[in-house]
Amino acid sequence: MPKTHTKYVCSNCGRQSAVKMGRCPNCGAFGTMEEVVEQVAKPASARTTARTASTVGLPQSQPQRLTEIGTQAEERLFVPVEEFSRVLGGGIVPGSIVLLGGEPGAGKSTLMLQAAALLSDLHGPVLYVSGEESAYQIKMRADRLKLAAPDLYLVTETNLGRIFEHVQKVQPVILIVDSIQTTYSDDIDASPGLVSQVRECASRLQLFAKTSGVTVFLIGHVTKEGTIAGPRVLEHIVDTVLYLEGDPFQSFRLLRSVKNRFGATSEVGVFEMQGAGMVEVPNPSEAFLAERVVNASGSAIAVTMEGTRPLLVEVQALTSPTAFGNARRTPNGVDINRLQLIAAVLSKRLGFRLFEHDIFVNVVGGMKVSEPASDLAMAVAIASSYHDRAVPADVALIGEVGLSGELRAVGQLAARLNEASKIGFRRALVPKMRRRMEDVPPNLELIECRTIADALRHAVPEADPRRP
Repeated sequence: MPKTHTKYVCSNCGRQSAVKMGRCPNCGAFGTMEEVVEQVAKPASARTTARTASTVGLPQSQPQRLTEIGTQAEERLFVPVEEFSRVLGGGIVPGSIVLLGGEPGAGKSTLMLQAAALLSDLHGPVLYVSGEESAYQIKMRADRLKLAAPDLYLVTETNLGRIFEHVQKVQPVILIVDSIQTTYSDDIDASPGLVSQVRECASRLQLFAKTSGVTVFLIGHVTKEGTIAGPRVLEHIVDTVLYLEGDPFQSFRLLRSVKNRFGATSEVGVFEMQGAGMVEVPNPSEAFLAERVVNASGSAIAVTMEGTRPLLVEVQALTSPTAFGNARRTPNGVDINRLQLIAAVLSKRLGFRLFEHDIFVNVVGGMKVSEPASDLAMAVAIASSYHDRAVPADVALIGEVGLSGELRAVGQLAARLNEASKIGFRRALVPKMRRRMEDVPPNLELIECRTIADALRHAVPEADPRRP
């Protein structure tokens, strides 16, 4: 139903009033105030989208038959930061819109400033629009990072209309808006950061990207729940959603793709925050295992898949007799429901008295492991700490644990085994396979186990899995 507005007009002198009156306050006539109902026009934002496109010199859209649309090879802009390029799917697709989110201090602005400087040297002008910092502050960061990019333009602006005016002058190849929550449009009667403003600004920037071929990067804030502010609004508008994750007490930062129309989702790029900015970590598995203490109880190596990349991470567990009635389950980097499931299987199927023990599980390096393939490593780490027996240092563990204590197969096993072999592992505990694998690395011994009890006999050989 269209919205309506009621007003009262004097038929004698034309005086208007928002409330009904018996006497016109202008001419003094009685009984001349007549009710008039008007339909409210649509908001200016709905009418000005096409006008906004024309003001920045964009072509108007025209319908085409599907059979008349030609196809061409996908051309991507080369990104000199390999970890960034991996997460984007192999480069930047012209005309795409990318959302980068993360907690305050994670390094979003630093990463984008470094990428902008390198991209401007390769592909042409890049416009960096900041709504939170002045150009002088950004220049100070660029000097600290030793960035010198003559084609990188900086401007401090939050008004969307003036941002498009700057775009007309610079004609950039890439536009970066830091952040979308500080940007506002004059056509929306709302404060910056509210859902209506975020939706309108993101929609106009999407229209600009699709019609002009300019790639747009949006930097977004994260709420207390850890999601980008206005996620349901932004995720449907943009082509790619990236999260920059990392423990504030760790130097590693993980750039994770949670949505990508032009590449694999759940892809991960690994960076290390240093004085010179965000530095790529070309071999994350070695970095995550660099400080590992060999022959320490409660430590196991899991081989996980992050998108198309296999990663080896150290899963640590500590079991301690509880001093209270209810034993605690404290995870860091793993899902608490998965931890409770593993503890229940060990208690029910193997007789571990874990109801008397507090269990602490940690994934080293600030990683967050969510796939079930890490179940076996978590179970072995808990059993190793429970029996106080170390897992052999050259054993990697891969497998999902079922409720009956069985080990279930996982995907992309060949890639996981190759990565474990490259790092130097000589044995791998995997679920029992239906058929023999042909591409097992020659220097890696494959130990197939049907149940978690079988796996513990190989991983913690000195301990009795049925110890009460």
